[in-house]
Amino acid sequence: MQIVEAVAKAERPMSPADLACQLDIPKPSIHRLLNQLEADGFVQTNLRGLIIPSAKMHSIAWGVLHTERFSALRRAILQQLTEEIGETCGIAVPNGIEMRYYDRVQSDWPLQIHLQVGSHTPSWCTASGKLYLSSLSKERRHSIISRLPLMQYTRNTIVDTDILETELQRIKTSRLGTDNEEFVDGMVACAVPITDNSGKLCACLFTHAPVMRKSLEELISYAPVLQKAAQNLGQLIDNPE
Repeated sequence: MQIVEAVAKAERPMSPADLACQLDIPKPSIHRLLNQLEADGFVQTNLRGLIIPSAKMHSIAWGVLHTERFSALRRAILQQLTEEIGETCGIAVPNGIEMRYYDRVQSDWPLQIHLQVGSHTPSWCTASGKLYLSSLSKERRHSIISRLPLMQYTRNTIVDTDILETELQRIKTSRLGTDNEEFVDGMVACAVPITDNSGKLCACLFTHAPVMRKSLEELISYAPVLQKAAQNLGQLIDNPE
Protein backbone atom coordinates (compact mmCIF):
# COMPACT_ATOMS: atom_id res chain seq x y z
CA MET A 1 0.00 0.00 0.00
CA GLN A 2 2.93 2.36 0.68
CA ILE A 3 4.20 1.71 -2.85
CA VAL A 4 0.76 2.37 -4.36
CA GLU A 5 0.50 5.62 -2.37
CA ALA A 6 3.99 6.75 -3.42
CA VAL A 7 3.31 6.04 -7.10
CA ALA A 8 -0.06 7.81 -6.95
CA LYS A 9 1.40 10.95 -5.35
CA ALA A 10 4.62 11.15 -7.38
CA GLU A 11 5.12 14.29 -9.48
CA ARG A 12 6.89 12.21 -12.12
CA PRO A 13 7.27 8.49 -12.96
CA MET A 14 9.55 6.79 -10.45
CA SER A 15 12.16 4.09 -10.91
CA PRO A 16 12.27 1.03 -8.66
CA ALA A 17 15.46 2.48 -7.15
CA ASP A 18 13.64 5.76 -6.37
CA LEU A 19 10.88 3.85 -4.59
CA ALA A 20 13.34 1.68 -2.69
CA CYS A 21 15.18 4.76 -1.43
CA GLN A 22 12.04 6.77 -0.60
CA LEU A 23 10.30 3.92 1.25
CA ASP A 24 13.45 2.34 2.73
CA ILE A 25 12.70 -1.04 1.16
CA PRO A 26 15.55 -3.32 0.01
CA LYS A 27 15.95 -3.38 -3.77
CA PRO A 28 15.25 -7.13 -4.14
CA SER A 29 12.02 -6.65 -2.16
CA ILE A 30 10.91 -3.59 -4.13
CA HIS A 31 11.34 -5.45 -7.42
CA ARG A 32 9.36 -8.43 -6.10
CA LEU A 33 6.57 -6.21 -4.78
CA LEU A 34 6.41 -4.15 -7.99
CA ASN A 35 6.17 -7.31 -10.05
CA GLN A 36 3.24 -8.43 -7.89
CA LEU A 37 1.52 -5.03 -8.12
CA GLU A 38 1.96 -4.98 -11.88
CA ALA A 39 0.63 -8.52 -12.19
CA ASP A 40 -2.42 -7.46 -10.14
CA GLY A 41 -2.92 -4.41 -12.37
CA PHE A 42 -2.26 -1.64 -9.83
CA VAL A 43 0.86 -0.18 -11.47
CA GLN A 44 2.48 -0.39 -14.87
CA THR A 45 5.90 0.21 -16.39
CA ASN A 46 6.28 2.84 -19.09
CA LEU A 47 8.61 2.66 -22.09
CA ARG A 48 11.49 4.04 -20.02
CA GLY A 49 11.11 1.35 -17.37
CA LEU A 50 9.60 3.76 -14.83
CA ILE A 51 6.62 3.00 -12.62
CA ILE A 52 3.31 4.81 -13.24
CA PRO A 53 -0.31 4.37 -12.03
CA SER A 54 -2.36 1.90 -14.03
CA ALA A 55 -5.85 2.38 -15.47
CA LYS A 56 -7.10 0.26 -12.59
CA MET A 57 -5.63 2.69 -10.04
CA HIS A 58 -7.25 5.63 -11.84
CA SER A 59 -10.56 3.75 -11.81
CA ILE A 60 -10.31 3.12 -8.06
CA ALA A 61 -9.57 6.80 -7.35
CA TRP A 62 -12.49 7.85 -9.55
CA GLY A 63 -14.80 5.43 -7.76
CA VAL A 64 -13.80 6.61 -4.29
CA LEU A 65 -14.41 10.24 -5.19
CA HIS A 66 -17.88 9.35 -6.48
CA THR A 67 -18.99 7.61 -3.29
CA GLU A 68 -22.09 9.09 -1.69
CA ARG A 69 -20.41 10.64 1.37
CA PHE A 70 -18.15 12.74 -0.90
CA SER A 71 -20.88 13.45 -3.44
CA ALA A 72 -23.49 15.08 -1.19
CA LEU A 73 -21.11 17.66 0.31
CA ARG A 74 -19.38 18.31 -3.00
CA ARG A 75 -22.68 18.90 -4.79
CA ALA A 76 -23.87 21.21 -2.01
CA ILE A 77 -20.74 23.36 -2.36
CA LEU A 78 -21.09 23.49 -6.17
CA GLN A 79 -24.81 24.29 -5.95
CA GLN A 80 -24.24 27.21 -3.61
CA LEU A 81 -21.40 28.51 -5.79
CA THR A 82 -23.48 28.28 -8.97
CA GLU A 83 -26.31 30.20 -7.35
CA GLU A 84 -23.94 32.92 -6.12
CA ILE A 85 -22.14 33.39 -9.45
CA GLY A 86 -25.20 32.71 -11.59
CA GLU A 87 -23.22 30.54 -14.00
CA THR A 88 -22.33 26.88 -14.37
CA CYS A 89 -19.59 25.74 -11.99
CA GLY A 90 -17.74 22.46 -11.92
CA ILE A 91 -14.64 20.45 -11.16
CA ALA A 92 -12.05 19.24 -13.67
CA VAL A 93 -9.26 16.78 -12.94
CA PRO A 94 -6.00 16.25 -14.85
CA ASN A 95 -6.04 13.25 -17.17
CA GLY A 96 -2.75 12.95 -19.05
CA ILE A 97 -2.45 15.98 -21.35
CA GLU A 98 -6.19 16.61 -21.08
CA MET A 99 -8.64 17.65 -18.39
CA ARG A 100 -11.65 15.55 -17.49
CA TYR A 101 -14.95 17.06 -16.36
CA TYR A 102 -15.49 15.39 -13.01
CA ASP A 103 -18.64 17.13 -11.74
CA ARG A 104 -20.68 20.27 -12.32
CA VAL A 105 -23.86 22.12 -11.43
CA GLN A 106 -25.51 23.91 -14.30
CA SER A 107 -27.07 27.36 -14.07
CA ASP A 108 -30.75 27.94 -14.87
CA TRP A 109 -30.19 30.17 -17.90
CA PRO A 110 -31.83 28.96 -21.14
CA LEU A 111 -28.59 29.64 -23.05
CA GLN A 112 -26.04 27.05 -21.92
CA ILE A 113 -22.65 25.79 -23.02
CA HIS A 114 -23.16 22.07 -22.53
CA LEU A 115 -20.16 19.86 -21.73
CA GLN A 116 -21.02 16.47 -20.26
CA VAL A 117 -19.48 15.13 -17.06
CA GLY A 118 -16.71 12.81 -18.20
CA SER A 119 -15.87 14.97 -21.22
CA HIS A 120 -12.19 15.40 -22.04
CA THR A 121 -10.95 18.90 -22.85
CA PRO A 122 -7.51 20.11 -24.01
CA SER A 123 -5.13 21.48 -21.41
CA TRP A 124 -3.55 24.32 -23.40
CA CYS A 125 -6.70 26.34 -24.13
CA THR A 126 -8.98 25.85 -21.13
CA ALA A 127 -8.90 27.68 -17.81
CA SER A 128 -8.54 24.48 -15.78
CA GLY A 129 -6.00 22.98 -18.18
CA LYS A 130 -3.74 26.01 -18.18
CA LEU A 131 -3.99 26.21 -14.39
CA TYR A 132 -2.90 22.58 -14.13
CA LEU A 133 0.02 23.06 -16.54
CA SER A 134 1.14 26.13 -14.59
CA SER A 135 1.32 24.07 -11.40
CA LEU A 136 3.92 21.69 -12.82
CA SER A 137 7.65 22.09 -12.43
CA LYS A 138 9.29 24.12 -15.20
CA GLU A 139 11.11 21.07 -16.56
CA ARG A 140 8.01 18.89 -16.69
CA ARG A 141 5.87 21.72 -18.10
CA HIS A 142 8.32 22.37 -20.94
CA SER A 143 8.47 18.65 -21.69
CA ILE A 144 4.67 18.46 -21.96
CA ILE A 145 4.21 21.71 -23.90
CA SER A 146 6.78 20.66 -26.50
CA ARG A 147 4.68 17.55 -27.20
CA LEU A 148 1.22 19.12 -27.21
CA PRO A 149 -0.56 19.28 -30.58
CA LEU A 150 -1.65 22.91 -29.88
CA MET A 151 -4.65 22.71 -32.19
CA GLN A 152 -6.27 26.05 -33.08
CA TYR A 153 -9.83 25.78 -31.71
CA THR A 154 -10.73 29.48 -32.01
CA ARG A 155 -9.15 32.72 -33.17
CA ASN A 156 -7.83 33.24 -29.62
CA THR A 157 -6.27 29.80 -29.06
CA ILE A 158 -2.59 30.12 -28.16
CA VAL A 159 -0.59 27.89 -30.51
CA ASP A 160 2.88 29.39 -29.97
CA THR A 161 4.82 27.56 -27.25
CA ASP A 162 6.71 30.67 -26.10
CA ILE A 163 3.52 32.70 -25.75
CA LEU A 164 1.85 29.80 -23.95
CA GLU A 165 4.76 29.52 -21.50
CA THR A 166 4.50 33.26 -20.74
CA GLU A 167 0.77 32.83 -20.13
CA LEU A 168 1.38 29.86 -17.82
CA GLN A 169 3.95 31.80 -15.81
CA ARG A 170 1.36 34.56 -15.31
CA ILE A 171 -1.21 31.99 -14.18
CA LYS A 172 1.31 30.35 -11.83
CA THR A 173 1.79 33.71 -10.11
CA SER A 174 -1.90 34.61 -9.91
CA ARG A 175 -3.13 31.03 -9.26
CA LEU A 176 -6.10 31.85 -11.50
CA GLY A 177 -6.55 30.10 -14.83
CA THR A 178 -8.43 31.95 -17.58
CA ASP A 179 -9.93 31.09 -20.95
CA ASN A 180 -10.68 34.11 -23.10
CA GLU A 181 -12.66 32.38 -25.88
CA GLU A 182 -9.70 30.08 -26.48
CA PHE A 183 -11.55 26.75 -26.46
CA VAL A 184 -15.08 27.70 -27.62
CA ASP A 185 -15.98 30.87 -29.49
CA GLY A 186 -18.24 32.98 -27.30
CA MET A 187 -17.30 31.25 -24.03
CA VAL A 188 -15.08 32.62 -21.26
CA ALA A 189 -13.99 30.80 -18.13
CA CYS A 190 -11.79 31.01 -15.06
CA ALA A 191 -10.54 28.38 -12.63
CA VAL A 192 -8.83 28.13 -9.25
CA PRO A 193 -6.89 25.18 -7.79
CA ILE A 194 -8.30 22.61 -5.37
CA THR A 195 -5.33 21.49 -3.28
CA ASP A 196 -4.69 18.93 -0.56
CA ASN A 197 -3.08 19.77 2.78
CA SER A 198 0.38 19.63 1.20
CA GLY A 199 -0.58 22.33 -1.30
CA LYS A 200 -0.56 19.97 -4.29
CA LEU A 201 -3.14 20.65 -7.00
CA CYS A 202 -5.61 17.75 -7.08
CA ALA A 203 -8.30 19.29 -9.26
CA CYS A 204 -9.54 22.63 -10.59
CA LEU A 205 -12.74 24.46 -9.72
CA PHE A 206 -14.08 26.38 -12.72
CA THR A 207 -16.93 28.55 -13.88
CA HIS A 208 -17.76 29.45 -17.47
CA ALA A 209 -20.28 31.65 -19.24
CA PRO A 210 -21.28 32.95 -22.67
CA VAL A 211 -19.67 36.34 -23.31
CA MET A 212 -23.08 37.80 -24.16
CA ARG A 213 -23.99 37.28 -20.50
CA LYS A 214 -20.71 37.81 -18.63
CA SER A 215 -17.31 39.11 -19.67
CA LEU A 216 -14.09 37.46 -18.57
CA GLU A 217 -13.47 40.39 -16.22
CA GLU A 218 -16.85 39.81 -14.58
CA LEU A 219 -16.07 36.14 -14.04
CA ILE A 220 -12.65 36.98 -12.61
CA SER A 221 -14.34 39.25 -10.05
CA TYR A 222 -15.75 36.09 -8.48
CA ALA A 223 -12.25 34.70 -7.82
CA PRO A 224 -12.51 35.15 -4.01
CA VAL A 225 -15.79 33.20 -3.98
CA LEU A 226 -14.26 30.45 -6.11
CA GLN A 227 -11.19 30.29 -3.87
CA LYS A 228 -13.32 29.89 -0.74
CA ALA A 229 -15.30 27.08 -2.34
CA ALA A 230 -12.07 25.44 -3.53
CA GLN A 231 -10.74 25.56 0.04
CA ASN A 232 -13.90 23.79 1.27
CA LEU A 233 -13.57 21.16 -1.45
CA GLY A 234 -9.92 20.66 -0.55
CA GLN A 235 -10.93 19.95 3.03
CA LEU A 236 -13.15 17.13 1.78
CA ILE A 237 -10.05 15.49 0.28
CA ASP A 238 -8.13 15.62 3.56
CA ASN A 239 -11.05 15.14 5.95
CA PRO A 240 -13.67 13.01 4.20
CA GLU A 241 -15.56 12.33 7.41
